[in-house]
Amino acid sequence: MTDKLQFFRRIDGALHAESTPLADVAREYGTPAYVYSSASFAGRFQYIYDAFAKLVPGRESLIAYSVKACSNLTILRLLAERGSAFDVVSGGELLRVARAGGDPSRIIFAGVGKRDDELELAIDAGVLQINVESRGELDRLQTIARLRGARARVALRVNPEVDADTHKHLKTGAAASKFGMSKSDAAAILGQNKQYTNIEFAGLHVHVGSMLSACDPYANAIESVRELISVFPGPIQTFDFGGGFAIDRASAPGLDPRVLAEKLAPSLIKIGARPILEPGRWIAAPSGVIITKVVDRKQSGGRTIVIVDAAMNDLIRPALYDAVHPMEKIKINNSGSRAAETVDVAGPVCESGDFLGRNVQLDICEPGDLIAILDAGAYGFSMASNYNSRPRPAEILVSGAHARVIRRRETFDDLLRGE
Repeated sequence: MTDKLQFFRRIDGALHAESTPLADVAREYGTPAYVYSSASFAGRFQYIYDAFAKLVPGRESLIAYSVKACSNLTILRLLAERGSAFDVVSGGELLRVARAGGDPSRIIFAGVGKRDDELELAIDAGVLQINVESRGELDRLQTIARLRGARARVALRVNPEVDADTHKHLKTGAAASKFGMSKSDAAAILGQNKQYTNIEFAGLHVHVGSMLSACDPYANAIESVRELISVFPGPIQTFDFGGGFAIDRASAPGLDPRVLAEKLAPSLIKIGARPILEPGRWIAAPSGVIITKVVDRKQSGGRTIVIVDAAMNDLIRPALYDAVHPMEKIKINNSGSRAAETVDVAGPVCESGDFLGRNVQLDICEPGDLIAILDAGAYGFSMASNYNSRPRPAEILVSGAHARVIRRRETFDDLLRGE
């Protein structure tokens, strides 16, 4: 897309985060560890902002970073300081944004299955809007708002019935999805809007899925709900078309937000509402890596298996989504005589599925060598667990030549606390 957004690169054969050698980070803070680039988070957020912010005249787009992608308080604070709004899907994420200094009036509370206490929290915090996923949720929200003497601002999340070309676990807009309500249910609710005395109907929300590399699913989703705009009670104020932009991969280019903005501009201008988008992965994934140390290598069934100290509990995406993450040996021979091999990279967790990569082209690695697993900033640490009673890794933020801990490595005492 642009070299200006690449902040993990080689300098004299050694892989760096900005101007900090990853080998130095491993030496000081240990492995496995997540390492983030502050310049990458800031630069990628700014890129999306510049593409979308002024798309609809008189209606500045709201760029609501999806907290679930990477929810570290320091990362959220970094984005909040640059003007980011936030998309949250739980009460815990809402509290994280508040702790990080995010403006509650720029929070979108989305997600299926919100509990009553979470709806209460959202109302009391004064979030911009709650994206409602069903009539049942709307009825509960009406009751809660009435009892609190409040008025809740909502967008109806409508299932556009657009089947995107992505992994089955990343589809959210197909007809059988658990997310959203049908167009007929939305139309019925809007037709009965006067019975919801404590609800302000502000807009619509559609979201097709994640890792989408084409513009058409977004355009089709917008077109599929256009008829609802004509029956909206009053002028529609917001139109939330979600996120899910694919990042660049070796096998295929990602989705450039500038290209998507140009494609959607005519439709969004015609709707006239304030556009809301919820990027998470596109900002976070290339902004982070997980560094890991080789602990062993072995031959099995004619395969070379490199065993590292990171595992599926640290990075579950390859096991859960068949995700392919690029990997690089952190220090290589820069003389041009590099030796590479095809290997499978496995972790130490007691599961057959604990492979971080298969058929990986990698410079030959021996025990003690360091590997960086790239594009791991999104849904990496935020989905990490303590499976096999493994402490979760540290999170490190790099700014230029400076690295600092933004979440300490868990200890065995942490594992036992609370039991």
